[in-house]
Amino acid sequence: MQQITIVNIEKAVNKIDNLDDDGLEKISETYGLAQQDFLGYALSAGMEFENDTLTGLIIYYFNIFFEAFAQQQVRLNTITNEDIDAFQDEFSQVLEEYMEEEDIDLILAITNQPNLIAFMANELEMADDDGTTLDDETATQLFIVSTAMIGLMNKAIA
Repeated sequence: MQQITIVNIEKAVNKIDNLDDDGLEKISETYGLAQQDFLGYALSAGMEFENDTLTGLIIYYFNIFFEAFAQQQVRLNTITNEDIDAFQDEFSQVLEEYMEEEDIDLILAITNQPNLIAFMANELEMADDDGTTLDDETATQLFIVSTAMIGLMNKAIA
């Protein structure tokens, strides 16, 4: 399996961050239509956690992740609800074990994308341009959702 490089993650962030509203809407629509089940799964987390901030962040990182794969020219198969269900059981067990042991190797083993995981860990701790940082609850929720997204995308590499 191919690992996404830091260079391609940076290219993806630069591209997404420099799009205007129309460009963001277009890229979100492009990736969302290509991966409808997956987008629905990711967005459902924002509703389950009842966190509007999380929902916006999920869309942002959804686009960054897909753009990073595109920048690296890694093709993904369509992620289906069946793929999500199969992954979710294993992921839940790993996440529970991770929360107890705080062993990042557990997360790295299920995602196989150390650069994307490192990127997200940095994002969770970093302040925005205006100096705002995520509250602990939102940061934890985003960590869970983004890790699941990365793991599912890794399994979908064609």
